[in-house]
Amino acid sequence: MRNRRGLHPLLQKEAEPMMKPSSGLANKVIERILELSADAHIQRRGTAKDSPAFHKLTGAIAAYGKALALLAALQRREEFYAMIGQLDVPASVQPVC
Repeated sequence: MRNRRGLHPLLQKEAEPMMKPSSGLANKVIERILELSADAHIQRRGTAKDSPAFHKLTGAIAAYGKALALLAALQRREEFYAMIGQLDVPASVQPVC
């Protein structure tokens, strides 16, 4: 995959990445965020509506949702680039970033 600066770093076969992605670690992080979100939902059910604690928990739940969306998108991107790297697709048909 060519761009103005050469090959995309994730698709360079000669270079070793500084850190190898760990889907196991990402899955553990996602699991933990889901647990925290579930706990916040449970606490919010027992909290009076329109109280400061209710709004604080609502904000935390929204933040957990955004973090999960980001991690899921990163996982999909990582899986996509891993698939492309395994296909041995000619550079002329690979996407340009």
